[in-house]
Amino acid sequence: MNESALTRIADALERLSPAPFAAPDFDAAEGFVWHVAPDRLDPVAAIRRVDIGLLVGVDRARDTLLENTLQFARGLPANNVLLWGARGMGKSSLVKAAHAVALKAGLDLKLIEVQREDLPSIGRLLNILRAAGTRRFLLFCDDLSFGQDDSHYKSLKAVLDGGIEGRPDNVLFYATSNRRHLMPRDMIENERSSAINPSEAVEEKVSLSDRFGLWLGFHPCDQAQFLAMIRGYCDAYGLEISDSDLRREAIEWQQTRGSRSGRVAWQYFVDLAGRRGVTL
Repeated sequence: MNESALTRIADALERLSPAPFAAPDFDAAEGFVWHVAPDRLDPVAAIRRVDIGLLVGVDRARDTLLENTLQFARGLPANNVLLWGARGMGKSSLVKAAHAVALKAGLDLKLIEVQREDLPSIGRLLNILRAAGTRRFLLFCDDLSFGQDDSHYKSLKAVLDGGIEGRPDNVLFYATSNRRHLMPRDMIENERSSAINPSEAVEEKVSLSDRFGLWLGFHPCDQAQFLAMIRGYCDAYGLEISDSDLRREAIEWQQTRGSRSGRVAWQYFVDLAGRRGVTL
């Protein structure tokens, strides 16, 4: 084979192999989204979030998460966090709000969103973040859960345990889930009942949630909390409505939805603001 043919083969192989992923300019944005094929961190121009003061009925979880986040952003020891529980009660909103508080305090903390289906690539991302020196990164995976034959949970251990290298000191992981053990209860019971050794059948998956140092539970709100959420939105945006009208309309709204949560409270408020001509 002559030299020109070898050169053409080498050039073709180089085109097939993507260039190694290079870290972006982390000063370009407050948050990034991790993507694969090809690997990249896309900057987020403006993170959509609510002020932490508008998150009503989650005081204990709010204070615990905020303290943990600020400790980490200041270079102190902190835990990975699993925020689990009822839908629409502000789990992901609280993560983004806590990040905003850290930024307002003048702390250098970047929020990086990772999709569940991209967890197998997490090792490559950690290598980039490990090389970023003293800069701190908060990895965030929203609505995390695993199914029967799902092996993505094994990749998550790289973040929580870090293997022999250990998790980078400048990286922390927050996840939200509707499930405390990150898998459906009926699947847990089914595997336990059908396995030769029931205690070992689900131990590997269930123990994954134990690797989070902090568990923060979110429970359905009562009617008083539901109305307080809406009143808080009204006060924050200067929307005037009597208590009697708010109560009557909000209760009717939640009855038509068949549920009561922070998300439903916000959806009612958006409708109310639109009818009253208030810009959000």
